[in-house]
Amino acid sequence: MNEEKRLQRRKRLMDNRAYQTMQGLTRYMDRYYLDALIGIVPGWGDAIALASAVPFVYFSARVIRSVPLTLAVLNNALRDVLMGMIPFFVGDIIDFFHRANIQNMQMIQGFVDGDETMIRQVNQRAFQSAIVLAVLLLLIALMIWALISFGSYLYSLVASIF
Repeated sequence: MNEEKRLQRRKRLMDNRAYQTMQGLTRYMDRYYLDALIGIVPGWGDAIALASAVPFVYFSARVIRSVPLTLAVLNNALRDVLMGMIPFFVGDIIDFFHRANIQNMQMIQGFVDGDETMIRQVNQRAFQSAIVLAVLLLLIALMIWALISFGSYLYSLVASIF
């Protein structure tokens, strides 16, 4: 009975529209190298690559309802976008080799299938994502503090002139 429920759940998840969209995105963006080709267009290519991660995030967060999987997918997608942003076509070359959508699809599929190795890997990436997120939030807070301090300094400088 447990095996039958797992197979029914797997079929239901694979019939989901978001799952179908993820398969199509994986095929076009990574297998046909569209991610690397659109990355040639500065800014827009990276924005489109980031937008292609939305169905993966939606599926892991809303359909599977797994925080670790969602964090791992976000970590992988953001890493792909950041690597793609490296200038002088270096990022575009990296995009040919770093296939984030395939990796996200493998994580999601492994999670749905109950693959213990993949679940462990997903949990490790979730922890890594949480640490990176905490560091980014700290850096953003420091940047805000620096901007406020600099703005205050400029205001006092201008006020002392007049």
